[in-house]
Amino acid sequence: MISAEQNIITLLTKQQAQLDALLLLLEKELVVLASRDIAALDELTAQKIELLSQVQEIDQQIGQQSTLQDSLREPWFVEQVSELEQRLAQCKSQTQVNQQVLEQSQLTLDRLKNEILASQGKSGLTYTNKGKPAIENKGGGIKA
Repeated sequence: MISAEQNIITLLTKQQAQLDALLLLLEKELVVLASRDIAALDELTAQKIELLSQVQEIDQQIGQQSTLQDSLREPWFVEQVSELEQRLAQCKSQTQVNQQVLEQSQLTLDRLKNEILASQGKSGLTYTNKGKPAIENKGGGIKA
């Protein structure tokens, strides 16, 4: 029979593996964002969702351990949780980098769109109520 301590160690090790896999996915996501591969991005997003649900499930399993309160004071537990927190911080940092890349990409696309709109005709260029450029198409027949 597996001891309660060994069970918690096993769950924490699984948690570490899940966070390692998540960090790798986030690094792949950065490459995919740079290459603008939508299909690959969709696949990575599905994998991230699956990993995050597994992390949450393991969290719940750890929380349900009867000896958790005793383990909280143990040096091995504190050390392993510290490593998990460091890995989680790396995941959060990589997520922020990916978000910045995505936002910069969106800004670039917006600028390109604005340039295209402006080149289609200055006379028809107006702005929406949100301050975004738009071409107002006044023509093509009047219906009365």
